[in-house]
Amino acid sequence: MSKDSSKPAKRKRQPKIGGILGVGLDNEDGHKRITSGEKFVLVGGSQDTHERMTETMIKTFEELKRRDKPLEKVDPRELAEIIDKSQPR
Repeated sequence: MSKDSSKPAKRKRQPKIGGILGVGLDNEDGHKRITSGEKFVLVGGSQDTHERMTETMIKTFEELKRRDKPLEKVDPRELAEIIDKSQPR
């Protein structure tokens, strides 16, 4: 079979990020923790874990704003780097 060179090459689609969901799994006190922002929702976790997730998201969106990049336009790898650097140490 011959290849039809008149067909355009398929481009690999870049995934779009519309929001962030954080889930904490270490809750043992029975409290239901939910925090939401414009483009993120955090659920569950112990008090400490939930606070860490919240701080991480706040710092992540501050950094995106500093870089003038909306969440939908940021590359997933770049977002992962920003989230990693935004985590409280």
